[in-house]
Amino acid sequence: MTRRRPSISPAVLAASALVVAALLAAFLLLAPRLAKPGESSTETRFVREMIQHHAQAVDMATRIRDRSTDRTLRSLALDIQLSQQEQIGQMRGWLTLWGLPWGGAGMSSEHAAMMGMATPTELGKLDSGSPVQAEREFLQLMIRHHQGAVAMVEPVLTERVRPEVLTLARQIAATQGAEIRTMTELLQARGAEPLPALASATSDHDHAAGTPAEHDHPEEAAPAHDHGE
Repeated sequence: MTRRRPSISPAVLAASALVVAALLAAFLLLAPRLAKPGESSTETRFVREMIQHHAQAVDMATRIRDRSTDRTLRSLALDIQLSQQEQIGQMRGWLTLWGLPWGGAGMSSEHAAMMGMATPTELGKLDSGSPVQAEREFLQLMIRHHQGAVAMVEPVLTERVRPEVLTLARQIAATQGAEIRTMTELLQARGAEPLPALASATSDHDHAAGTPAEHDHPEEAAPAHDHGE
């Protein structure tokens, strides 16, 4: 005698599907909380160092907008200023969500220089000399600064990091790569060339992090100036 297998009612199947969906949703909600980066994580170090790096870019862009009368250059500086201020806020928000303080060990002076950051003496040149000289100085310094940022994201692109951090790293690489090309054209139109390539084009995680001696700390970034043309 052939036994009939008990059939599963559509109502039971629907209920089971709802349970599975609920469990999956709960997992997706809890997974980020279980994977919060720690103090020594790649994500935390990248975010803190990039905040420091971005803060100086905002400062430099603000300085040249105060002096230049060239509409193209002022527009570029405004784009850098606004986009990197927004990204600083985004990264600080992540640190808060991760339960970590905004402050912490930043890049050492040596590491910051390797990542294209300007010295106080170089920054001072943006405020001295003629506006035309300041424009050339800005383009040279910001090209090198952007090259450093692109180098900083390279390790993040090859490591397993949180998706939001990976997305930002890709955005920085694409945006600043394009801005490097634009600034190189603007610099050549002024009869000047970019500064020599950085000594190191990669973010060396073996460098000891410390409070930078000669560079602006992210907490000391210049406030946003009037954006009106």
